[in-house]
Amino acid sequence: MGKIPSDIEIAQRAKMKDIREIAENVGILEDELELYGKYKAKVSLDIFKRLKDKKDGKLILVTAITPTPAGEGKSTTSVGLGQALNKIGKNAIIALREPSLGPVFGVKGGAAGGGYAQVVPMEDINLHFTGDMHAITAANNLLSAAIDNHIHQGNSLRIDARQITWKRVIDMNDRALRDVVIGLGGKANGFVRQDGFMITVASEIMAVLCLSSDLMDLKERIGRIIIGYNMDGQPVTAKDLKVDGAMTLLLKDAIKPNLVQTLENTPALIHGGPFANIAHGCNSIIATKLGLKLADYLVTEAGFGADLGAEKFLDIKCRFGNLKPSAVVIVATIRALKMHGGVKKTDLSIENLEALDKGFANLSKQVENIRKFNLPVLVAVNKFSADTDAEINLLINKCKEFGVEVALNEVWEKGGEGGIEMAQKLVEIVDKEESNYKPLYETEKSIPEKIEKIVKEIYGGDGVEFSPKALKEIKRLEELNLDKMPICMAKTQYSLSDNPQLLGAPKGFKITVNEVRVSAGAGFIVCQTGDIMTMPGLPKVPAAENIDIDENGVVTGLF
Repeated sequence: MGKIPSDIEIAQRAKMKDIREIAENVGILEDELELYGKYKAKVSLDIFKRLKDKKDGKLILVTAITPTPAGEGKSTTSVGLGQALNKIGKNAIIALREPSLGPVFGVKGGAAGGGYAQVVPMEDINLHFTGDMHAITAANNLLSAAIDNHIHQGNSLRIDARQITWKRVIDMNDRALRDVVIGLGGKANGFVRQDGFMITVASEIMAVLCLSSDLMDLKERIGRIIIGYNMDGQPVTAKDLKVDGAMTLLLKDAIKPNLVQTLENTPALIHGGPFANIAHGCNSIIATKLGLKLADYLVTEAGFGADLGAEKFLDIKCRFGNLKPSAVVIVATIRALKMHGGVKKTDLSIENLEALDKGFANLSKQVENIRKFNLPVLVAVNKFSADTDAEINLLINKCKEFGVEVALNEVWEKGGEGGIEMAQKLVEIVDKEESNYKPLYETEKSIPEKIEKIVKEIYGGDGVEFSPKALKEIKRLEELNLDKMPICMAKTQYSLSDNPQLLGAPKGFKITVNEVRVSAGAGFIVCQTGDIMTMPGLPKVPAAENIDIDENGVVTGLF
């Protein structure tokens, strides 16, 4: 095969169908669609009333090994697997997260799959899409404005300005906004205090939207959001500030899932986009449940490696959504496994069986992690042109020795056709193996017990060390009866440990928890480890420098 065009060139040549036709093919009625042009639509939540008695399809989760700069291709695999399932006669839909503008213009570029396994219209999905990110930004910042206005207008709630935990957000990588001072300029501008910005996807509003079951559940969760504490150390909520209704109103359209299509016209629901290293890393429960009502197979993904996205999908999202996955696909590349085995990025094209053998430890650990949830596993080897036959055979044999099914995955180069083996093996596994999914821990356990379980069982660590600040925060949450929730670990995605330099499957380490805070609206406790940025910065040469549009409206450089 000749040189494959760039992702954006492939996307621009796509023969998209009218979104009404895509909807009709999966049983969505025209009056349940809200059109955003010809190729994008939102789906009305009224559809759930009509489909409430319909049997759910099978839920397939796509996750990966620990990511490296060599790339794994999780979104690409999710898209290609959906296309391949349709090719073998199954009715499949995919559900993905929405990209954030910050990474699109920063390091990562777009996030709509790649090669011949993409969702389209790719430019729209990567840019403003249907405005969900802007709605989340506005709702978050309405709450911020209400906090400072309340203090300015007399502070009847006695909010302690030194204990405000709520931050402003913007959907852009802008390091200059991480720590700011607001209220400068005299009495008319309110009270001076230290504040900061996070990227929109790190907002609790994003997590709340993705974990809500309907509009009223969304409103209730927003009302429970804790913005800080009063002079007596008691929590102050969005409901106390009386803006929960207005914030919900801003999100009335954002809560509806977005329908688009893949290059092969497979329906795709793209909705919500929390990061997996700082939030829970999964698309919305609403989109997932809609896909399960409409299709026999719903393929969805969770961010980063199985130790982050999949663990949170299985311990947080499935718990809140009452979801029961049928199987998990773990994406691996030979290139990335060689990096885990100690090879430099520049040398990845050279055959290295020894490094691949050593790097396999990361894949086997992530397989073991999924098995802890009693779920069947399929390894999908995302094939690159530089992979040698000897390397492919070694990896396939090692998977067999480890007792895990494996399939070659060539969807980037060949679209659905390149995922047929993967789709067939997946169907066999789902038909043959029973899923006895259960979460890793009980929420009734103490915060340290839950964290310790994740660290020892999933990361392979020896235990947890808590900073004095974290211990104080845990004590406060226990006193306020806010400690009986699932745990959302904020941790580097680049290692099973909290040190991004430790590749493979490290042993003999401890995880240090620096900070513990409650996301009472989302319903989980965030435990911060290492140096996790909730507001990324731009690199020396941002992707934005290569992105352009010409006089005919043709976009370049988005990938």
